[in-house]
Amino acid sequence: MVIENNRKKAREAEKKVFNERLKEVTDNFKAKTAEYVDAKILRPKYAPKINAIVSNFFVVQAHTEENLNQLETVSEQFTRAVGTELGKSRITGNKDLLAEQLQYFVAELPSSGIAYNKDFYHEILPALIALIKTPDVSVEALSDSESVDQETDTQEQNNDSNDDQNNQTEQQMTAARQRLTTS
Repeated sequence: MVIENNRKKAREAEKKVFNERLKEVTDNFKAKTAEYVDAKILRPKYAPKINAIVSNFFVVQAHTEENLNQLETVSEQFTRAVGTELGKSRITGNKDLLAEQLQYFVAELPSSGIAYNKDFYHEILPALIALIKTPDVSVEALSDSESVDQETDTQEQNNDSNDDQNNQTEQQMTAARQRLTTS
């Protein structure tokens, strides 16, 4: 009887730690989403769809340590990518491009909770996050007009490699969507 009670207490303690981590991830993600709305790179009406990424994670997935780690990973990837792009947009003065990219990102998110499944979080979402990213901006290039001309040539070469990466990402997304529709 004592052993049974100890096991029960241990399970409850593990569950409490798990739920605290989940709440922390969810709260941090939603706070970042609110920051994006305040920065005017995300329209307020899109915030709930972005927040659905964390809210719907356990709709069709088991409450396991591995899944919680995946949620932490993808939420961090998203917030890091958007934060980096926001920094770039402040340097270039082009927040509209980032706002447009986020609008396209939101349009690609599933409309039903059941679609937020393992394939979505392991394949589709990372590919969507990769599409938010833009080529790096050189601060020196912005201050020196000659460097801007040289940077344009370099960016054209980088854009070719980014196009290859985007094509590969789009192929991965297409394959993942096909798997989702056939399952």
